[in-house]
Amino acid sequence: MLIDTHTHLFSEKYEGKNEEVVRRALAAGVGKLFLPNIDRESIDPMYALCTSFPGQCFPMMGLHPGSVGADFREELGHIRAYLFDPAKKNVAVGEIGMDLYWDTTFIEEQREAFTQQVRWAKELHLPVVIHAREAFEEIFAILDRENDDTLSGVFHCFTGTREQGEKVLAYGNFKLGIGGVVTYKKSGLAETLASFSPDDLVLETDSPYLSPVPFRGKTNESSYLLHIAEKVADIYGMPLAEISEITTRNALDLFPLAGDNSTGTTV
Repeated sequence: MLIDTHTHLFSEKYEGKNEEVVRRALAAGVGKLFLPNIDRESIDPMYALCTSFPGQCFPMMGLHPGSVGADFREELGHIRAYLFDPAKKNVAVGEIGMDLYWDTTFIEEQREAFTQQVRWAKELHLPVVIHAREAFEEIFAILDRENDDTLSGVFHCFTGTREQGEKVLAYGNFKLGIGGVVTYKKSGLAETLASFSPDDLVLETDSPYLSPVPFRGKTNESSYLLHIAEKVADIYGMPLAEISEITTRNALDLFPLAGDNSTGTTV
């Protein structure tokens, strides 16, 4: 079984075929799908998909850095209500982090929103799912202050340098999330991963974005995770089955609530 640790299958980009896309993933052997929230508008469709596929789709709750603006405190209050509701069964705090690629107008607001959500994660003993785009140093500065034995998580869509990867792993309870970019010849990510162990990785698609080769440029979906796993297996010279086993174990170690067999699922 493969686990897609980061997929937005509730997105409107699937044009009302969201459940069909989930079924294709399950048929392809992607047995668990972790859904990260974006903002207030994405909450209902995300939870609806998890309700339709209990034991296969698992929700996260957080405010994406791209959705942080002048009214971020009001937005965080809304997010908090869902995050702290045990009935929602959130498996992580995410997608959170910082993104300075397009705009730095709200950099201070992004710092504050990220810090607050990290603290909520520690309070709830949930992992964090971190979006880091052109913002590694800013995020590291916050984690250097906030990291302790209660904090764990994943740097989603990791495309950093070897040194940045080493910094992430040095926090002790973190993994690198590897997606479709690893299949891009000019990305350099395959060479970077050679410095790390498969034990340091979890797999993801970030659907509907960043489709792996041979689907690059098309709408991504979780069934394509197999192509990412195959590339990772090739990098390490390991059988696909072994990479699948390792990354699945890593994901369930990091997101223990998704391994709860009270749902009737098996791992």
